[in-house]
Amino acid sequence: MNAPIIDQTKLEAFVAQAVGDLSSAYGGVMVSLGNKLGLYQAMAGAGPLSAEELASRTGCAERYVSEWLNAQAAGGYVGYHAVSDTYELSPEQAMVLADEESPVFIPHAWQVPASMWFDEERTLEAFRTGKGVAWGDHDGRLQCGVAAFYRNGYRASLVPEWLPALEGVVEQLEAGIDVADVGCGHGHSTVLMAQAFPRSRFHGFDAHAASIDAARRNAAAAGVADRVSFELTQAVNYPDRQYGLICFFDCLHDMGDPIAAARYAEQVLAPNGTVMLVEPYAQDKVENNLSIVSRMYYAASTTICCAHAISEGGQLVLGAQAGEARLAEVFRKAGFAHFRRAAETPFNLILEARR
Repeated sequence: MNAPIIDQTKLEAFVAQAVGDLSSAYGGVMVSLGNKLGLYQAMAGAGPLSAEELASRTGCAERYVSEWLNAQAAGGYVGYHAVSDTYELSPEQAMVLADEESPVFIPHAWQVPASMWFDEERTLEAFRTGKGVAWGDHDGRLQCGVAAFYRNGYRASLVPEWLPALEGVVEQLEAGIDVADVGCGHGHSTVLMAQAFPRSRFHGFDAHAASIDAARRNAAAAGVADRVSFELTQAVNYPDRQYGLICFFDCLHDMGDPIAAARYAEQVLAPNGTVMLVEPYAQDKVENNLSIVSRMYYAASTTICCAHAISEGGQLVLGAQAGEARLAEVFRKAGFAHFRRAAETPFNLILEARR
């Protein structure tokens, strides 16, 4: 066979891209360390600081802090002032790295790839056998990382933007209805809705026991435990309360039989009820999903989403980039006549289904 002709320019460009990705992975470890050690928080609003000053503020060893700061400066995560040998966190960087309440706070998200590396042997076995890996069988950093990452995004958008985009739902919530949050995880979405609509009753359902425990703690801490309940159950057998609103937040694509989950929702939905489906943003064709965000979602789908759906029998393994057309088909088969895109963000599609 003839040896392929290598385009040196293309080779060098791709090597640079790959090394950049590798550098980003190293940088993710640094972000996690900076968050857990309080380094970013100590820098926020403090102006230029030396390594010695930051070490003193955080109770860390100066030599480690110095090297960490240089890694941050090299990656553009902090600014460096050569004249004074100091480092500074800008207000924009602080929103992403130091403010736990910011909608763009990112450090917790790095727990997800950490869990993916920890679970590599499980994933290798899944590839070789075709078997699934259940959500609860992953390293615990996965559940905590996903819950914390989504929490702030939901806080920024769910009540002020997504719910008002649905037809008549806010008025129903204000009057008082039963709401099901299917696949509620740690219950952040359930709690947010309960805080905003005190006349309604909210019921979170999940198949992962540790997540249900965390959800109950979160509801108690938020002071809404009197009108929020959480139950350990599947998406096809939670109690029928004729819900005015049924929500699926970033979870339907993880289910082994999403059509069955949608069909059950149709059965337990009030006559004028609505299903809100929040799914990862995706176009309907692969060639339109070749982006940085889609790369992240496809990777998570490979090791987490598809793996869990297969563990549940894999009747229809949607994956995290299902796209609106495939999701619409799921709800059509489940008996819904109305399905539309109500809103979108760079990360999510917000879809509405009604009978």
